[in-house]
Amino acid sequence: MPLALLAFIAVFILLVSCGLLFFYRDVMAARLETLVGAEEEPQGAVARLLRGKSAASVETIVKPFQNVLPRSAQEVSVLQKRLIRAGYRKPSNVNVFYGAKVLVPLSLGLLVTVTGLYEYGALFVYAIALGLGFLMPDFWLGNRIKKRQLNIRLGLPEALDLMVICSEAGLGLDQSLQRVARELKKSQPEICDELTLIGLEQRAGLPRADALKNFADRTDVDSVRALVNTLIQADTFGTSIAKTLRVYSETLRTKRRQEAEERAAKTTVKLVFPLVLFIFPSLFLVTLGPSMIVMFEAFDKYLLN
Repeated sequence: MPLALLAFIAVFILLVSCGLLFFYRDVMAARLETLVGAEEEPQGAVARLLRGKSAASVETIVKPFQNVLPRSAQEVSVLQKRLIRAGYRKPSNVNVFYGAKVLVPLSLGLLVTVTGLYEYGALFVYAIALGLGFLMPDFWLGNRIKKRQLNIRLGLPEALDLMVICSEAGLGLDQSLQRVARELKKSQPEICDELTLIGLEQRAGLPRADALKNFADRTDVDSVRALVNTLIQADTFGTSIAKTLRVYSETLRTKRRQEAEERAAKTTVKLVFPLVLFIFPSLFLVTLGPSMIVMFEAFDKYLLN
């Protein structure tokens, strides 16, 4: 049993590592592109080539399994919103996700069969493997959404400061958004992507207010929604956008500072459980251990006499 369990864990970690290496190939190519600044154009071509190859290979692997699970229009709509919030906007990503929800459980079931874990309760082991494999794509997608929202939330004050500088330099709101998108291409790629989409939607004929509302819906971040409402009100009533953005940027930094102070205050309560479970027993053992040994030796001598 221990050897089979260790083999299952080792093979599972190996498969997960290979999958992460396979899916994050474009991220590594983007990092190489960032590091090698002198060869920006060739590296960009390499990054796009690797990204296209990885996407095509993933679609080829998952294609036979993408239509196995039944799906409704409402489920597909909800999944598309989640994928967009995670940064995946291609229509084929929905099929890849549904294919992964079939392929991953089959892979884990095959892994259980190869390692021999089914001998220790086949129904229970296969149920856990299939259930875990079915839920893993959802967990992975939720993690990607949270990570992207966190990056947007942390990079928003920097973007607002640049927008204030652009507005005070005489640029309009649309030009400021596009200028900030170009400046944040390396440091804040998520915000750059969203601001670029705002410009593309406006070029397609969408009103500015609707493009900003779509920005808030795509990200689903409270600070972004508040920023969009502030920009729409400032544009409607003709107030100074630079002053509005400066005040809102200071508000975001104050809010972040308060959240950090709140987390620091909670650490004292969270440290109670490790202290009680780990530190106090070892402390008692160190302080009372020698005295208990002396007492036992004294009792032994007394009983022998």
